[in-house]
Amino acid sequence: MAARIRLKQLPGVYAISRLEAGDGIPAWADGPGFVSISRTENELSIACLQERVPAAVRQDNDWVAFKFEGPFAFGETGIVLSVVRPLSENGLGVFVVSTFDGDHLLVKASDRAAAIRLLGAAGHTLL
Repeated sequence: MAARIRLKQLPGVYAISRLEAGDGIPAWADGPGFVSISRTENELSIACLQERVPAAVRQDNDWVAFKFEGPFAFGETGIVLSVVRPLSENGLGVFVVSTFDGDHLLVKASDRAAAIRLLGAAGHTLL
């Protein structure tokens, strides 16, 4: 049986930005709301409130964020899959960020209503 998750929509609209791998973390990235900063050998990705991202920065806009309401054991399996599967199977794109304490799901603002409907149908609770 798939996990049943409680999700809480976070306020605001988010952007996912891409900078060069060697760039420093810009001051605009930090502040209120959900923030995720990830660096690989190829890029620096930043997810944060859209209003903070300068127009000149490469970005994908208009995402809404949902926080998985835990707690979840660090080794617990199937948590993210149970949320992503009904969205993916219905053609909705997602951006997922995992942290030490939990997970966050971002979907396009235009897909928000469909995501809520699909997640509810899959047995999840939207707070």
